[in-house]
Amino acid sequence: MEVTFLGTGTSQGVPVIGCDCEVCLSTNPKDHRLRCAILVQINGQNILVDAGPDFRYQMLRAQVKDIDAILITHEHRDHIAGLDDVRPINFRYEKDMPIYATKHVQKELEKAFYYIFTKPFYPGVPRLVFHTIEKDKIINFDGLQITPIEVMHGQLPVMGFRFGDFVYLTDVKTIAPEEMKKIKGVKVLVLSALRHKPHHSHLTLEEALALIDQIKPEIAYLTHASHLLGLHEEIQAQLPPNVFLAYDGLKIDIPS
Repeated sequence: MEVTFLGTGTSQGVPVIGCDCEVCLSTNPKDHRLRCAILVQINGQNILVDAGPDFRYQMLRAQVKDIDAILITHEHRDHIAGLDDVRPINFRYEKDMPIYATKHVQKELEKAFYYIFTKPFYPGVPRLVFHTIEKDKIINFDGLQITPIEVMHGQLPVMGFRFGDFVYLTDVKTIAPEEMKKIKGVKVLVLSALRHKPHHSHLTLEEALALIDQIKPEIAYLTHASHLLGLHEEIQAQLPPNVFLAYDGLKIDIPS
């Protein structure tokens, strides 16, 4: 299994429009962060987790021509705004795009992209087909089993996902004990870490490191970082030996 970090930034991306802080002015490519998403390539399948406003460019930059399914963590725009750009895949491969999301998120997508679902259908709109995620039900996709993990983004439930020994959790503030059990024994963990100052719905760097210490993966990667977190090289130098600050374009191989 290969995982590509398509974007590792928070909702505004990095650099932030109009900001002249040292991170936003950095010339280090690792400090340039598109909105958060990953591509999981396994068993010949391309599975995307989230499709934010940078989806089109992320696909072009990573030279990805096809997506087999999209898993949606939650309905915030930085995680769904790019869904309109699945159209070239619809057209080229003459297929609907499978979208895996909870019932609540499906309703929010129908509101946000009302023109996709309004009848009579307008020619050329994206073709999406919903598959329902239930937090206590394994997702079976073409022989692949994916475990949903519910985390809390403040008061909003967000879905994380476990692919074998790999777990991806973004927009996290708290995790219930019963959901923590699903993470037990994971070897590779991706976890969001927004900034240093406390936030009502996101883990700080310090909170993320404490949670990693509790979960004890072999290796962990931090994502969903804002410009307030700091320069990549400076933050990386402060992290434990098995924790890495992810960056756009990073690829990791995980034994299936």
